[in-house]
Amino acid sequence: MTNKRSSPPQARPAEIVREYGPYPGAASIAGVTWDGQHVWAAARTELLAIDPESGEVARKLPRACDAGTAFDGKHLWQIAESRIDKIDPATGEVLATIPVPAESNSGLAWAEGSLWVGDYRGRKIHQIDPATGAIRRTIESNRFVTGVTWVDGELWHGTWEGDESELRRLNPQSGEVLDRLALPAGVNVSGLESDGDGLLYAGGGGTGKVRAVRRPKAQSH
Repeated sequence: MTNKRSSPPQARPAEIVREYGPYPGAASIAGVTWDGQHVWAAARTELLAIDPESGEVARKLPRACDAGTAFDGKHLWQIAESRIDKIDPATGEVLATIPVPAESNSGLAWAEGSLWVGDYRGRKIHQIDPATGAIRRTIESNRFVTGVTWVDGELWHGTWEGDESELRRLNPQSGEVLDRLALPAGVNVSGLESDGDGLLYAGGGGTGKVRAVRRPKAQSH
């Protein structure tokens, strides 16, 4: 499928409405997800459940978590090196494990009964079977892909190249870039997740921060 637009739209400034962290012992944030109550942040060796109102860490789960995080309505999913763990958020127990689809895995999201995995250096997003890890389809990007999230049928992903990061909305069929939110220079995006409403939560990589960015109102399709 060819894109009708020859070049992506002009980037506009992202509106950062709040910053969380850094938190003690959490020097880097890899993945981010939202369970309807807490923002979960992957801090390399433990998952932090952050209260979005107070900004305090409500719970911690000691788990290897060096890339994307997702929530399927009941379980947490977490990339840890060459695997994706399905985790009971109440106990931290790993219930199942599937292989990652690529070598440089980054973001992770849950939508439509599938996991969506950012392939950082491959500049792709893979839709995979949560039971087996098999790739169902692949969406191409022209930037390094970090965090991935779905909201209101919209597919968003983070980019991070050099000192520049953006949040991008893609056409999930063609991969065409439909919207671009530019973060300030030096503000990087690792994980990405929507709260299902007006915010996108973005992991801040080595700053140890999570930032809440206002999501533009849904476009009419």
